[in-house]
Amino acid sequence: MATPPRALDTISLCSTVSSCPDRNGFYGGFQRTDKPKEPLSKAQIIAREKKWLYMIDNWSIYMSKNYKKIRDRCRKGIPKSVRPKAWFYLSGAYLLKKKNPDVYEELLKKPGNPATIEEIKKDKHRQFPFHEMFLDEQKVGQIELFNVLKAYSIYNPKVGFCQAQAPIAAFLLMHLPAEDAFWVFVSVCDVYLQDYFIPGLEVIQNDAGILEGLLKKTCPPVYRHLQKHKVEPLLYMTDWFLCALTRTLPWETLLRVWDCFLAEGIRVIFKVALVIIGASLSRHKVRKTCTGLCETLAVLRSPPEHIMEEEFIINNMMRLNLRVEDFQIEHTRQKVRRAKQKAQQDGAAGGAESSTSNGRRNMPTL
Repeated sequence: MATPPRALDTISLCSTVSSCPDRNGFYGGFQRTDKPKEPLSKAQIIAREKKWLYMIDNWSIYMSKNYKKIRDRCRKGIPKSVRPKAWFYLSGAYLLKKKNPDVYEELLKKPGNPATIEEIKKDKHRQFPFHEMFLDEQKVGQIELFNVLKAYSIYNPKVGFCQAQAPIAAFLLMHLPAEDAFWVFVSVCDVYLQDYFIPGLEVIQNDAGILEGLLKKTCPPVYRHLQKHKVEPLLYMTDWFLCALTRTLPWETLLRVWDCFLAEGIRVIFKVALVIIGASLSRHKVRKTCTGLCETLAVLRSPPEHIMEEEFIINNMMRLNLRVEDFQIEHTRQKVRRAKQKAQQDGAAGGAESSTSNGRRNMPTL
């Protein structure tokens, strides 16, 4: 079974680290891998790199006239040597940086909100503690992570800082120079995960309802099982969505998923979530052993290793019978449902005030 990401905080560092990092810089933790990656031939790697470099050199043409080619190449996986630049372009960060020259350096010079700065300082050491960049406070990773999070809190004071942002920023810093990572981070927080980090988490609650509706369409038996045992989506999907799967997936899988995420947006996170839920509980035998909420959550929070492997996730994500219209339909349904709930709450509050003025006490309609 894969080690649950949250369990990392309780694992002894000494008992899990290796004396040398893996090829991705991990000394330990569930995202470390000693399994060799299936190599492409040198000719294949060079051919893919050339295609990507040509595409980036002609980016505006491809985006306006041949976006499908970009999407398809992202789904195949971006070559490692090109990935930082590709993410920089896919996210639109290159435009943000071009429009805002010197802004990052100017933000770093500002003091920021003292309370927010303290929160960031307390949280930065918790991100990828087994990775060579973030092993201690003197490492460049923690220093740059603090800078990126501080700069963003000043750049977008409406959001400030949310703990779920930190692993995303740290993940980007492993691939990009600090200033480029900052602008990709801005794009992810303000566009891809728009309003996710605003207090109240209303958007994530709405997306929980959308996920539930899509699960009903893609995997009815699993949907019925979760309904039967009252397993609400927010109990298992909040970390997946808020952290954009950075604390959930094995490393190679995460990279492939982010290749797609930056090309196609939040729908990719929904699809990965649907694959994990559906594959974890698809077998009747597994559902039968999950006799309640706790047992079901244990399976969803620690899926079998083979389910989390990159080819399984990517291939099954592409096979999902979902159209863009399906997401739009569920979004509209949730919008209507939440509007009705708000109206009922407002009506109940108004009725309570009226009852109080009449000297009567009525139970609000739920």
